[in-house]
Amino acid sequence: MARFDRLTVLNTLLADGLVPLFYQSDPALSAKLAAAVHQGGAHTLEFTNRGDFAIEVFDTLVKRAHADQIIGVGSIEDAPTAALFIAHGANFVVGPSFSEGVARLCNRHKITYVPGCGTVTEIASAEEFGTEIIKLFPAESAQPSFVKAVLGPRPWTRLMPTSGVTPDVANLRAWFGAGVACVGMGSQLIQVEWVKAGNFEAIEGAVRDTLTTIRQIRSGAQ
Repeated sequence: MARFDRLTVLNTLLADGLVPLFYQSDPALSAKLAAAVHQGGAHTLEFTNRGDFAIEVFDTLVKRAHADQIIGVGSIEDAPTAALFIAHGANFVVGPSFSEGVARLCNRHKITYVPGCGTVTEIASAEEFGTEIIKLFPAESAQPSFVKAVLGPRPWTRLMPTSGVTPDVANLRAWFGAGVACVGMGSQLIQVEWVKAGNFEAIEGAVRDTLTTIRQIRSGAQ
């Protein structure tokens, strides 16, 4: 059962502006990565469902999570899988594509659903099912100019580009300048070499610096 209600999750996603995400098959390592992300100041974390027994790792993360850490699951494409993770405490569900079944399930449980969309038609269809934040995926093929074009006639749309977003100031300025609501960031933030070396301090610092950059951009200081 989700620890946080949907409004809290949505407001936190929008307030932070950053959703760190990763997949690791080792529960102990995953818990350390989650702790580093939280120490860096991020209140949310997306664990991607990409390997065998991922639910067991996810279960460990939820049980060891800090009291104010909102943990969700990513790479979800069907309702049965979403239901499994919701039963194990997922506070939000993210997918690479939009699924009506997942949308209905999440609405029934009042769980935040962030589906992946790549066209205006897909975005509009997802919003008809009550999704408040749309994952723009893959962001590499969209670019910030796509966000600006979408928001022109649809200023109510909230987009979260994922894959193709980096911690670089220029990259973040381009996305937030175009009007994104928040960004998802994986290996560009939680870098493979840091994970292999157990350099959790570097991950913590990267998260903290990225959040600071986002706040500065939003305030007009960057």
